[in-house]
Amino acid sequence: MSAEPQVSDLLEMHRRMLVIRGFEERVSKMYKAGEVPGFVHLSTGQEASAVGACWPLGPGDAITSTHRGHGHCLAKGLDPLGMFAELMARDSGTNRGRGGSMHIADPTLGIFGANGIVGAGLPIAVGAAAANQLRADGNVAVAFFGDGAVAQGAFHEAVNLAAVWELPVVFWCENNGYAEFSPASTQHAATLEQRAAGYGIDYVAVDGNDVVACAAAMAGVAQGLRSGSRPVLVEATTYRWHGHYEGDPESYREADELAEWKQRDPIVIHHARLVAAGVAEGDLKAIEDAVDSALDAAVESARATVQPPVSALFDFVLRPRPEIPEPPAPLADAPVFRMMDAIHDALEHELTNDPSVFVAGIDVGEGGNVFGLTRGLRDSFGDRVRDTPISETAIMGLGVGGAMAGMKPVVELMYFDFVGVCLDQLLNQAAKLPFMTGGAAEMALTVRTQFGAGRSSGSQHSQSLEALLAHIPGLTVVMPSNPADAYGLLRAAIQDPNPVVFVENRLQYGMKGPRPPADHLVPLGRSAVIRPGTDVTLVSVSKMVVECLAAADALAEEGVSVEVIDLRTVAPLDLGPVLESVARTSRLLIAHQATLPFGIGAEIAAVVAREAFWDLDAPIERIGAAPTPAPYAPDLEQAWLPDREDIAAALRRLAAV
Repeated sequence: MSAEPQVSDLLEMHRRMLVIRGFEERVSKMYKAGEVPGFVHLSTGQEASAVGACWPLGPGDAITSTHRGHGHCLAKGLDPLGMFAELMARDSGTNRGRGGSMHIADPTLGIFGANGIVGAGLPIAVGAAAANQLRADGNVAVAFFGDGAVAQGAFHEAVNLAAVWELPVVFWCENNGYAEFSPASTQHAATLEQRAAGYGIDYVAVDGNDVVACAAAMAGVAQGLRSGSRPVLVEATTYRWHGHYEGDPESYREADELAEWKQRDPIVIHHARLVAAGVAEGDLKAIEDAVDSALDAAVESARATVQPPVSALFDFVLRPRPEIPEPPAPLADAPVFRMMDAIHDALEHELTNDPSVFVAGIDVGEGGNVFGLTRGLRDSFGDRVRDTPISETAIMGLGVGGAMAGMKPVVELMYFDFVGVCLDQLLNQAAKLPFMTGGAAEMALTVRTQFGAGRSSGSQHSQSLEALLAHIPGLTVVMPSNPADAYGLLRAAIQDPNPVVFVENRLQYGMKGPRPPADHLVPLGRSAVIRPGTDVTLVSVSKMVVECLAAADALAEEGVSVEVIDLRTVAPLDLGPVLESVARTSRLLIAHQATLPFGIGAEIAAVVAREAFWDLDAPIERIGAAPTPAPYAPDLEQAWLPDREDIAAALRRLAAV
């Protein structure tokens, strides 16, 4: 915007602030009356920051917000009626009643979501900015956050990645003086200006209660970013009039402090500016009346709507998958390739054929991955194959934000064991945003990772944690057992509209098998019978399938026919082939490399016991690692890890019953 905004612009800023103030005043009353369930966090007093920061933004610019995000959403153009309905948990709400106050989003307007996790929106904004940079579309991303989020690792990882990649992103801190109940002065040992300097990015301070100052600051920052400047950290000093949440007793601050800040009411300040510019009080009153009337009408319209039907409980958890037929097995005389070739070739195929695909992770570019799987891809595809800092939360958030922006990110988590470092971005963001937005959020995200015990990698580099992720609705978890499946499943995962965690076993990277044709695709969520049998059903996944086949071969020499089923996808589980097999064999053994208690075998056993109880002639058996961390000493590790001998012994016991 120009240094001297037009009166018409000043009037529109005033109207937008009135909409936010009026919206939240009504929400506060509705919450007290029981019309709004759950939690409500209001931004009353911070309207100038929201309106000013969003003023220079266009439809293609993205924002992420906080649990105190009503103002940002309204300032970016969201309809108050839909928001009222959402807070009232109505099916006509912005997010079909799935998000509520803390999770309102509309990706079609560039609103990538208010967020109930402190700091979680910052890495997502970085992902949106990376998508803008890759597309060279001139759009920017803005991450709104409070001063309390500066203590989160997500803040530091996001700002650092943005600085390293020189992304078009603004980190807009609304410093309202409190992190929940704690004064900001007790929370941080360094100022935001010092932190910005430490990351090598620009810092801008602005009066967060002056809408014109905020708009001018954002206009300058956004213009610079569109022209290729580095990321910027903006600190807008403001104050929230209400407590951390509605119902907060506010015993941590004095009434005099609030009264003093109310003298700096952003709406009163701007009202005085308009009067000084010659706007008549009557004209301002007319704007106020029009806003009040529109908001009252929106509340009444929202009250007349209905809640989501119970029959819609499972809607929006997963997007419909493309229909992929089961492919024929690779020809026996086909050229041989390795599992590592399968991963590389699948990535290369998708990068070649879909410009929305990009690959990012630690050392995946110049280094070609720690195992050499992505070697040469950066030479072929340039910035679409990117090295990141060692920042797992930023990497996962990059994937989430990039996917919401319409890209198909393939991000690498170097070791499966590291999932705990970045679990929020999978658990609370990737898996839930499509659901919490009523299906509006795109999430074609693929996360590649690997595990593998048996080479003394120790307790922090060996874990098979698929059950942890399989317990998260919305995530798809894939574990291939051979090179052809790895190629077809990875291609299917990248093309899938849902978030997929693709888990490889590193001890199989050198495994050889027949190379399928280039168009080979394997359907997600589909198990496969890979060895027919009549006496015992044996179910497994990943590298343990190889051990199961070896055990089945050994039992065949003893006259026992074992049917082997490869799950391929462990979430969602396809147990149809398992139940059909048990109906024929009457015996079931489940084998996995993960520790036995609470593993996926327990879920499979529970379903079979319920659905096929009368088909069973013997108790269901499970094989898995011992319930200890993975040992380092080779002899202990071999005792801990199940193998083909353990499987064969269990098969003999079952066959003898």
